[in-house]
Amino acid sequence: MTKISSKDASIRNLELCKIAPVIPVLIIEDISSARDLGEALVAGGLPVLEVTLRTKCALQAITEMSKIKGGIVGAGTLITYNDVKNAVDAGATFGVAPGATDKLIDACEEAGLPLLAGASSASEAMALLEKGYSVQKFFPAEAAGGAAFIKSLSSPLPQITFCPTGGISQKNAVNYLDSSNVECVGGSWVAPKEAISNRDWQKIEDLAKDAVRELS
Repeated sequence: MTKISSKDASIRNLELCKIAPVIPVLIIEDISSARDLGEALVAGGLPVLEVTLRTKCALQAITEMSKIKGGIVGAGTLITYNDVKNAVDAGATFGVAPGATDKLIDACEEAGLPLLAGASSASEAMALLEKGYSVQKFFPAEAAGGAAFIKSLSSPLPQITFCPTGGISQKNAVNYLDSSNVECVGGSWVAPKEAISNRDWQKIEDLAKDAVRELS
C-alpha cells in the first residue's frame, strides 16, 4: 500500500475532473445492472464514475465497474475508516466524501486513495486548503448557495478548484461550469432511476453524450 500526499491527491483529482464535464453520481440498488450502466456511461463519454456507498451492493458494484475498459471508478459517501478500506479493497481508485474529518483524511492518505473532500463554506474550504487539498467537492451545491455562491469564492480563494454536487441538473449545470473555479460537476441526471430500472442503457448513453456535447 502506497501512501498519498494531499498535494498528489489534488493533482490526481484535478486530472479526473478535467476528463469530462460531469462525474455521474450513482446509487446502485441491483448489482446485475452495474456493468451495463457503467458501460453505457463510458460509451457516452463519461468515464469517471462515482458509486456511492449507500446500498448493500455498492462495493460489489465498484468491483464490477472496475472491469470496464476505459472506466475510472471511485467510491462516494466515504465517512469512516472502514469505508475507505472497503472501497480500496473493492477496487476504487478515488474517493469522494460529503465533508471532511481528520480521521477520514488520514485514512485516505494512508490507503493511497485520492480524496475529493467536501466543503460547503469558505471556512471549510480554507481548512481543507490548509491541509493541501486544493481540489474539493462543493456539497450540497444548490442548498449551500448554488452557482452564485461558488462563483463568489473564486476571487478570495482562487487556489481552489471545485466539483459541485447536490441538486445539479441538466438545466443548471452550465451555471456552475461557467465559473472559473469549477472544473466539472457531479450529477445523477445522466443515470435516472427509471432508466436504470428499465435497463434502458441506450437512453443513459444518449444522456451522457448530451451532457458532453452541451457542457464541454
